[in-house]
Amino acid sequence: MSSAESSILVTGGAGFIGSNLALMLQERMPATRLTVIDDFRSGDFKNLAGYKGDFVAQNLAALDWREQFGDEKFDAIFHLASITDTTLHDQFVQVHDNVESFRRLLNFAKPNRTKIIYASSAATYGAASAASAETNGAAPANVYAFSKAMMDNLANRAVREFPDWIIVGLRYFNVYGPREAHKGIPASMVYHLSLQMKSGQRPRIFKHGEQQRDFVYVKDIVEGSIRALEAKQSGIYNLGTGRARSFNELIDVLNSSLGTDFKPEYIENPHAHYQNFTQADLASVRSSLGYEPKYPLEAGVADYMKWLYPA
Repeated sequence: MSSAESSILVTGGAGFIGSNLALMLQERMPATRLTVIDDFRSGDFKNLAGYKGDFVAQNLAALDWREQFGDEKFDAIFHLASITDTTLHDQFVQVHDNVESFRRLLNFAKPNRTKIIYASSAATYGAASAASAETNGAAPANVYAFSKAMMDNLANRAVREFPDWIIVGLRYFNVYGPREAHKGIPASMVYHLSLQMKSGQRPRIFKHGEQQRDFVYVKDIVEGSIRALEAKQSGIYNLGTGRARSFNELIDVLNSSLGTDFKPEYIENPHAHYQNFTQADLASVRSSLGYEPKYPLEAGVADYMKWLYPA
């Protein structure tokens, strides 16, 4: 997509991934007219330091898009706004806000077939013991994952009804990186464990640290999301590194980056529905979007620690 006089909107643009995306779009496409929407429930204005575009403070679950934007046309909408706290167990709030926000956006974008790139989630796969492919059926283990699966259903229905409409869903795996600190408890384990270790504490992980995650650096997520702008057809794709790494390995990587030598403190896992394994099958996204992650865990953590704890 040419940046010349194009117009792009990012929902959830004050959040973790959204702010990284908005700032990179600004850097890569300086002529683009950028608009961010956020209600600050899981975002922070500080994440947008240096942002030069428009900002709309609105709750997307109640937003009247026509009243807000009139006949304004966007070339693409990145939809990252979501209740992302998987510990929020109010099923009505989680599903209503996530699904109805997406429904309202689709209704606004439908007349012009505005390209939509939205955040789905690896959580839709539920319990897994091998790499998850997009053809795997949804098996959500919590209401957050259920809400994302319902968004996928809405996207698929819209594409069936309007085959010329390009809607791309991106299933983010376990993302970490700059501008996540405001999230508090839902922030990544990379962030939380580094805080413990920087303060001189042994890092606390569930017994016995053998759980594995596809830890993906936010810079790779942003790159994959921007690549979706050039998608020629609709689809739902995984964004991860394609490699699962254990929490024990993560602590080794953090020790190396921080110059520490902490042994983990193992604690009981209180969660009944805990994903013990996540790994993205990248075959489809490589073929369709040309996505290739650049940051294995060692490189991503090293880059993040330099950002998080500047010398």
